[in-house]
Amino acid sequence: MKYSTSYLAATALIVSAVATGTASAQEWRRHYDDGPPPPPSRHHHHNNGGAIAGGVAAGIIGGLIGGALANGNNGPRYIDPPPPPAPRCWYEDRQVANAYDGGWHTETVRVCQ
Repeated sequence: MKYSTSYLAATALIVSAVATGTASAQEWRRHYDDGPPPPPSRHHHHNNGGAIAGGVAAGIIGGLIGGALANGNNGPRYIDPPPPPAPRCWYEDRQVANAYDGGWHTETVRVCQ
């Protein structure tokens, strides 16, 4: 799922970049493919970045919506139970039977709970 979210966000960003770059490509063709450029007009507007900001905003919003759709409804999930706790072990000196002569002797033994 993480790959699809990244893919959707990247696609939205590329689409917004292409959408904002199309206007400048058309303007270039108009000025240079049809002959000499027209004389400058007395009143022209500067691009204040509104198209770029709109494209970036659309890409961000599209990425958020795509991510929400990709991760939103996955249904119930199986979660592994936690592992059992490690046993508590220690060493004690204990009296054990001696197999050779039927007597007893002391040995250090590992005791776990």
